[in-house]
Amino acid sequence: MLDITFIRDNIEIIKENCKHRNVTIDIDRLIQVDELRRTKISEVEELRAIRKAGSKGKPTSEEIERMRTLGDEIKQKEIELAEIETEYTELMMRMPNLTHPTTPLGGEGDFKVLEEKSVPEFSFTPKDHEELLMNLDLLDFERGTKVAGAKFYFVKNDLVRLNQALINYGIDVVTAHGYELLETPDMAKNEILEGIGFNPRGTETQIYSIENTNLSLIGTAEITLGGYHKDEILDLNKGPKKYIALSHCFRTEAGAYGRESKGLYRVHQFTKLEMFVYCKPEDSETLHQELLAIEKEICDDLELSYRVIDIASGDLGGPAYRKFDIEAWMAMKGGDKKSGEFGEITSTSNCTDYQARRLNIRYRTKTGDTHFVHTLNGTAVVSSRFPIAIVEQHQQADGTIRIPKVLKKYLGKEIIS
Repeated sequence: MLDITFIRDNIEIIKENCKHRNVTIDIDRLIQVDELRRTKISEVEELRAIRKAGSKGKPTSEEIERMRTLGDEIKQKEIELAEIETEYTELMMRMPNLTHPTTPLGGEGDFKVLEEKSVPEFSFTPKDHEELLMNLDLLDFERGTKVAGAKFYFVKNDLVRLNQALINYGIDVVTAHGYELLETPDMAKNEILEGIGFNPRGTETQIYSIENTNLSLIGTAEITLGGYHKDEILDLNKGPKKYIALSHCFRTEAGAYGRESKGLYRVHQFTKLEMFVYCKPEDSETLHQELLAIEKEICDDLELSYRVIDIASGDLGGPAYRKFDIEAWMAMKGGDKKSGEFGEITSTSNCTDYQARRLNIRYRTKTGDTHFVHTLNGTAVVSSRFPIAIVEQHQQADGTIRIPKVLKKYLGKEIIS
């Protein structure tokens, strides 16, 4: 959520930003509703003050009648204010964050490549991960579909061990950078999802809602970590609060079928390690680079070929001010070309104070003032797409999988066969 004062003072900037973000909002209507809201609040407060002043002492019968009439008037104006507040909140919640000045403008394909590692070379035609894992008896989609439906799956044998190795390795790397380890609930209240910027309802949602409750399954621990300090005032004078959290993640992935979502690339359930930071505004850009550096460290240690991209304005989610993705080379992305392409395995976003305003998370300065914190998030390890990259990039001609050196102590072997 943006500061309404900033919106009032920068209407043309806000309109231009919404255009670049591909978000349609009637800004003029928002300004009109905001003015109506402020006028109505003033009227209600004025009538309440009159009633409070008239309640002192012993009132006459005429004053009692006047207070009763005044109460009815207040009640009516409160009803009118509630209707205005509903529209105002709906418009404000749809407003995207501002956009970093160096973010490339455009849609999904207009990202900027910041760094690219050379792609792997094979002396044979590489297979995709689904074929490799099925041949090695490590993955069972057929029985997953029988038990839970399409895009659910059973992980088997050494793929279970590989996933656990990745999680343990990721925990060791990120905690060494000073991040506190948590394991979060797999559900959150809908108000938390809305505060973070996820839509738990409606046809566009990617979230599974729990029937007859105000809870939803989380799509990422960003949701639960973002709600961790809701309605709190933090002490950041000794530095930012940095967390690394383990959770299961659930996504409907509505409409996500076809070659681009083959195998494990788009599934309904996976396990993820998510980094999350609360910091002072002046530190958020530096910490965004830190999150990206940790993600690159993990990918480099896993001996992966990847590229780093700066996501274009029209492809940013509502809360993100700036977002970097790491895309690993994947054989599955090559289709008939057999040459492979890049696919996302991590992302990291600086959400500035957008989420903190919605969730009322502040920090106290040394002078005693309070301001909204900045929040950032980033993927450390995810149990769906990381195995894709490892299996497809480290496959051998005989169909076995070479294990990256950093995982050998966790997995206890050098080859999956």
